[in-house]
Amino acid sequence: MGQNLKDAADAILRRGVEQTPGLPGIVAMATDRERVFYAGAAGRRGADAPMTTDTVMAIFSTTKAVTATAALQLAEEGRLDLDAPAAGYVPALGEIQVLEGFTEDGSPRLRPPARPITTRMLLLHTAGFGYDIFNDAYARLLRETKRPSVTSGTRASLMTPLLFDPGESWEYGSNIDWAGQVIEVVTGQRLGVVMRERIFSALGMESTGFALTPALRTRLARMHQRNDDGTLKVLDGFELPQAPEVEMGGHGLYSTAEDYLRFVRMWLNDGAGPHGPVLRPETVAMAATNGLGPAMKIRALPGVKRHLSHDAEFFPGMPKSWGLSFMINDEDAPTGRSAGSLAWAGLANLYFWIDRTRGVGGFWGTQLFPFADPASVENFLEFETAVYRSLA
Repeated sequence: MGQNLKDAADAILRRGVEQTPGLPGIVAMATDRERVFYAGAAGRRGADAPMTTDTVMAIFSTTKAVTATAALQLAEEGRLDLDAPAAGYVPALGEIQVLEGFTEDGSPRLRPPARPITTRMLLLHTAGFGYDIFNDAYARLLRETKRPSVTSGTRASLMTPLLFDPGESWEYGSNIDWAGQVIEVVTGQRLGVVMRERIFSALGMESTGFALTPALRTRLARMHQRNDDGTLKVLDGFELPQAPEVEMGGHGLYSTAEDYLRFVRMWLNDGAGPHGPVLRPETVAMAATNGLGPAMKIRALPGVKRHLSHDAEFFPGMPKSWGLSFMINDEDAPTGRSAGSLAWAGLANLYFWIDRTRGVGGFWGTQLFPFADPASVENFLEFETAVYRSLA
């Protein structure tokens, strides 16, 4: 497995940065239940520094699974009822109404929701919240009301209406930012403190957090934007808000591929970490199961803001569900990924998967907008395929 995979994966990474259009810098890693069995990097993280496996990146929505893990811990302890009205923990959720359209002057038309939002709905993305990146109504709402985007890290950015009555559909959005607020109320601590004390320390994730320390900055990758002609532009000074009003559980973490694979291994090992259990096996099994029911499936994400995302869908045509809080492919994937595997991604073209059936997982990271960059997706899927071929 070792040399064959190394040769194949190294070639994929080299091609990724050398092809036209190329990628700025890539790190890719794969793990089994015990150890990393492939680690590679190519390209550059800065003008004078190569990409390395310990490069620090804004990991965007790969943050969501970490926030969900903290919520599941509190549910295990009986401190958080996933099926109780979440407004009982965060009263502001009780103020949220459903968007029914817009008046002639552009004002939103709102009505009360048919039922309360629960934390389980937040983790499943069935509460009704959306993202302006992927939803036309939300994009118009932010334009008309001059409301800030959730990337601002402000409390005001969370006060957006629902797109449907809670529990009636699936829409990818700011749901898990709200779940982070539930966690803060239950624990009486900032979300980053909760994660550090209950997850990062248990897994040895020493390079992960909402704040960029001086040490992390020395390994920070620059963010890039793909121009219309395929060329790359450095986004000088790009940074997620430091010391924000709200530590966003949906997208706010910085981390490394090495750290994230420590988190992946915990899920491969039924919640066990190197320094003790993070979750119980029965909690992991529940969270790794389709929570949407047999009829509801997740949908492709339309790229409403094209500078931030292309249209995005993993394994088009294949039915996909959602757990707490991951995408689940309902059938075996063409890469070799087993049916029932867990996965998701981050806006700057970061991707991970957790195959609990085969006992393998992987991470692919770069720092590039827009999301679902064709070169990023193609090379990531080739990397994943190479991993499964090596297992055979």
